[in-house]
Amino acid sequence: MARKRYSTEQIIRKLREAEVELARGLSTGAVCKKLGVTTNTYYGWRKEYGGLKVDQAKRLKELDRENARLKKLLAEAHLDNAILKEAAKGN
Repeated sequence: MARKRYSTEQIIRKLREAEVELARGLSTGAVCKKLGVTTNTYYGWRKEYGGLKVDQAKRLKELDRENARLKKLLAEAHLDNAILKEAAKGN
């Protein structure tokens, strides 16, 4: 089965829709079927985006990308430092 990618806005919209349906008394399985996602996907989304608004979710993704970039820079700096120490030890 082909995997769909949902944008942050779509995920939050689907979660709000699920809240409404759950409040009406539908089971979680029925709500997931109506939304076209698995229960695992629903619970994963709820865990990550549960109480967020669209702008907050966008900011979260932006911060995640920035954090990954900074971690990569730090790893490269540590590698450079280790290489310089190794070269200095040889002299």
